[in-house]
Amino acid sequence: MVRHPQAVRALPELGDLDEILDLFGSRATCFELARVESGGVAFPITGVVVGAARADAPTLALIGGVHGLERIGTHVVLAAMHGFARYLAWDRVLTNLLHEVRLVFVPLVNPVGMALRRRSNGEGVDLMRNAPTDHASSPTTPILGGHRLSPRLPWYRGRAGAAMQIEAAALCECVRRFVAPARAAIVVDVHSGFGSVDRLWFPYAREHRPFASLAEMLALTDLLESSLPHHVYVIEPVSRQYRVQGDLWDYLYDEQREQGRTNFLPLTLELGSWSWVRKNPAQLLDVLGGFNPMHPHRRRRTLRRHGPLFEFLLRAVAGYEAWTGFDEPERRRLELEAERRWYR
Repeated sequence: MVRHPQAVRALPELGDLDEILDLFGSRATCFELARVESGGVAFPITGVVVGAARADAPTLALIGGVHGLERIGTHVVLAAMHGFARYLAWDRVLTNLLHEVRLVFVPLVNPVGMALRRRSNGEGVDLMRNAPTDHASSPTTPILGGHRLSPRLPWYRGRAGAAMQIEAAALCECVRRFVAPARAAIVVDVHSGFGSVDRLWFPYAREHRPFASLAEMLALTDLLESSLPHHVYVIEPVSRQYRVQGDLWDYLYDEQREQGRTNFLPLTLELGSWSWVRKNPAQLLDVLGGFNPMHPHRRRRTLRRHGPLFEFLLRAVAGYEAWTGFDEPERRRLELEAERRWYR
């Protein structure tokens, strides 16, 4: 359990996590991935694993709170955890599924940033631009795409050649330990702060060119559209909107491909926060208002909105062989269709 009273007082979301872990009971294994300090308070970064014990079990991972201002990402992951914990109390179908499939949760990657009401971590570093990669041939979106000018500016990547920040390194190690060894893995990292519709983004963020899992991405998209035909998501590569250097998911995706793991699919769920601002412009007077639904009814609507997606993805990763088992001619057909849809 988290059980850090000072941290819970500073950050109520950690208390919510404690309550959810109580609901899971012995069904969940909790790990302190790292600890970060601010103002004399030690904040844990917690990972939670539920389900199959085998390292290669198909895995769905839900990540939140990489950017401290985007509290709604953590709340969405906590709501999903709460739903799964409640279902496990009586749902034999889910219980049986989790004998073969694993759920991994990291609901709050950047607790200091959230406690301080800032996007970055306590060192002023944007964790989602902190990977130790530079692609000089790929021009990034100025400033927003990551820079090394000053930690006083948003989107600061950290010093060149420096070790990754504690939080970013902890997330990467969690993925390597609990997610990457899976026969098939889907990761959903929940963010907010862009656009007026909800988007599902896939790699690459650094350049506008197809990634190696393009056929699988289109197959998953087709499966989602046939299974949940009224879903609300725009599905596209990150690079259609902006280009980022040091993106953690680009880094982890390339790392796993280099190690021969071909069924690792990281996605970003970008909640369309501009719609909340359009309906309530006054919330921009609060630093959190550009990133979170401030009215309780909009927050409740957001928390229940994504449950069907997570349930679908859990079933999709469990049945990955049914939608990824295509031969080379079919792979090429899917790649050509995906290039027409997303890159032309």
